[in-house]
Amino acid sequence: MSKRNICVVTGTRAEYGLLYWLLREIEADPALDLQLLATGMHLSPEFGMTVEAIEADGFAVDERVEMLVSSDTPVGIAKSIGLGVIGFADAFARLQPDIVVVLGDRFEILAAAQAALVARIPIAHLHGGETTEGAFDEAIRHSITKMAHLHFVAAEPYRRRVVQLGEDPARVFTVGSPGLDHIHRTPRMERAEVEEMLGFPLDAPAFVVTFHPETLSGLSAAESADELLRALLRFPDACFVFTKSNADTGGRAINHAIDAFVEARPDRARAFTAMGLPRYLSTLALADVVVGNSSSGLTEAPALGVPTVNVGDRQKGRLRAASVIDCATSEAEIADAIETALSPAFRAQTGGQALPYGVGDASPAVCRVLRETPLGDALLKKHFHDLPLPASGLSE
Repeated sequence: MSKRNICVVTGTRAEYGLLYWLLREIEADPALDLQLLATGMHLSPEFGMTVEAIEADGFAVDERVEMLVSSDTPVGIAKSIGLGVIGFADAFARLQPDIVVVLGDRFEILAAAQAALVARIPIAHLHGGETTEGAFDEAIRHSITKMAHLHFVAAEPYRRRVVQLGEDPARVFTVGSPGLDHIHRTPRMERAEVEEMLGFPLDAPAFVVTFHPETLSGLSAAESADELLRALLRFPDACFVFTKSNADTGGRAINHAIDAFVEARPDRARAFTAMGLPRYLSTLALADVVVGNSSSGLTEAPALGVPTVNVGDRQKGRLRAASVIDCATSEAEIADAIETALSPAFRAQTGGQALPYGVGDASPAVCRVLRETPLGDALLKKHFHDLPLPASGLSE
């Protein structure tokens, strides 16, 4: 019996980190053959050429789809999507996968899903059903849900939302966030190793900062970054570890601002284009607070017991643990939220909190469905699952 070809698409360092243990599960399964396709920022020297980190982890990259144009304007992003659709069409024709696995809501993944849909390749989508009201990523995520045939969601409310979009409940699986698999399975560095990597001691308070553009915000990326960095300046004794922004609209402006901030404080600030998950999680576990608008502040940080200051609307609508403090994109509100997060009273209040994104066993569950789901027209041909209509409230 021939193996089932499972093609996993990854375009960013963060997404690869979420997929890492799923890749290991597929690789180890005797019934499956892993095909790995790298695209987007993985192939860009500007963003760390992180395809090399994937290969250093021992994975063979079967295809590379170049799609990023050297622009993060709306026109540049739209052109990158078009190039991606062309590149993925050729790659899928060569690989002939039985299932294409994609995660999340980025424009690179939208391009991959479009090409797979037209090629009649079943799509398995992770992290559907979530909302991010401050970015057009939300529309991308829900669009991919309608193209996908298997859905792996991080929490029960997201399962209900995917079903609300018309998907068959039998094809929607609540598995938790695959990123949490790292909490139990990925070895972490000792404090001394982390401090040697950074070049300075992680004295309290230690901040981990990740900030991406809000693509639907009235503030420009540069203006938002300026508010955040001015808030950080209110903590002159802190040390800062930045992970840079993705290749989203306005991301380069944020990265330029971060570089200037770090350059002025080399003895207590460091910025990384790509840390890699072991180094990132090791640093995160030692931090006193996470600041910014990355999804890791809502998933990995609470699982590690680290408070999060979630800035702006980029993650608006997502489930959050009690250790997450939401604030607006203004210097004063960010600073106030950080003060609260650093207080012993807040830590005591959020100890033993419930975690909304599972317990860190998503990857085996996903792998099992990829292995056992029957293929063919029964999977490809979707029926819209209608929910009962509520009473209209109109009288006869």
